[in-house]
Amino acid sequence: MGERLSFASDYMEGAHAEILRRLAETNLEQAAGYGCDPYTEAAREKIRAACRAPRAEVHFLAGGTQANRIVISALLRPYEGVIAADTGHITVHEAGAIEAGGHKVLALPHTDGKLTAHAIEGCLRSYRADTNRDHMVCPGMVYLSHPTEYGTLYTMNELEAISAICRTNKIPLFLDGARLAYALGCPANELTLAAAARLTDVFYIGGTKCGALLGEAVVFPKPNTVPHFFTIVKQSGALLAKGRVLGIQFDTLFTDKLYERGGAHAVAMADRIRATLTEKGYRLAADSPTNQIFLVLNEAQLAHLSEHIVMGFWEKQDDVTIMRIATSWATREEDVERLIAVL
Repeated sequence: MGERLSFASDYMEGAHAEILRRLAETNLEQAAGYGCDPYTEAAREKIRAACRAPRAEVHFLAGGTQANRIVISALLRPYEGVIAADTGHITVHEAGAIEAGGHKVLALPHTDGKLTAHAIEGCLRSYRADTNRDHMVCPGMVYLSHPTEYGTLYTMNELEAISAICRTNKIPLFLDGARLAYALGCPANELTLAAAARLTDVFYIGGTKCGALLGEAVVFPKPNTVPHFFTIVKQSGALLAKGRVLGIQFDTLFTDKLYERGGAHAVAMADRIRATLTEKGYRLAADSPTNQIFLVLNEAQLAHLSEHIVMGFWEKQDDVTIMRIATSWATREEDVERLIAVL
């Protein structure tokens, strides 16, 4: 390990100490496999209660790309594609995983990382109006992420409008919650788990980036939305025999609001960094209220900060570079103070 401060991403650390304690404590217990153990069932019940969706199906998968590909493939027919922002994770940073599953990502321009109801409606209308549509990929579902790749948040009005369009057009709405803890822990957030369950057809609660060693909880608010989804997960090579490893983690995250508390800590740390950046005259690429900060840096600024801080590269624009600083549930206050001193 070098001496530079690492703010490159929010999944660099292992897991909450309480998760590690419970994994160690239950290590030699024998439990049924494939998520049929009591810990996984307890996690499901806690998630159903938090979502106010007592009949919801909850499935645990190992990672976000895996969850996105399997959910999208299970919901789409062979001739359909998925609408997403042109900055969406499935569009840019999943190495063509969705296309490898046989479905095209139909990318639309973003607004601060978000899809708009107007853009989605326009895409659906254009497809219906095109006399060559039988030769085209049919838009079959909508993919959002909350927070977005830019760390921005959908308002309740925005999500309600998108949900209404999807339901009018009878296509499912899928919300990627890989960083959902950092939304739920953010004072600017309007979207609750109960609202996600009410307005979407499927969403997932991220664990990998939010305090778990690994794992995502896929939630179908209405049971049997995808018949035999368990079997599809198995067929895709994504069903863990030792499902308890995921169940124990989510059971812990959803005890005493550990999930939200971890997100709130990360946002509080990011807010302190943002305040200093603003005070020192740095330019931000996006107005993100969550745990991700996007800095617009000239060559001199980039060289100076890179001597002291490990940041994530985002993109190059003419003579400036956009770099990302990300805090997490595990970010230490003393490291934030050291970062502030560098700034």
